[in-house]
Amino acid sequence: MKRVFVLALLAVAACGTPQEQCISAGTRDLRVVERLIAEAEGNIARGYAWKEVTVIEQRWVDCIPKPTAEVPTPERNRCLVEMPELSHEPLAIDLNAEAATLASLRAKRAEQLSAAKGLINACKAKYPE
Repeated sequence: MKRVFVLALLAVAACGTPQEQCISAGTRDLRVVERLIAEAEGNIARGYAWKEVTVIEQRWVDCIPKPTAEVPTPERNRCLVEMPELSHEPLAIDLNAEAATLASLRAKRAEQLSAAKGLINACKAKYPE
């Protein structure tokens, strides 16, 4: 029982304080825009983008049948199964369009930063630590 209580307490503590949760929820869009800016900057620096592609690969795995009354200890078998793998392929991009997108994202980030300052102050006032 004590172990369950400690695990539950750790799970709640891992979620953050109410102030942190308020700030995190209010700045979620800002974090997305910052991630997109970093991606666009990387694309421009490389000269191309990365496209995620799912590739199906076949692999041999252990397939042990479930024990039954007739065969309590079944023999190990090997089965060939298809496993999806995520891979990246280079993708040609229009660098001018990517630069325009980057400029637009930076402008959006500036708007969101000014809005986030007020939100952060409101969260700190509502949930003082």
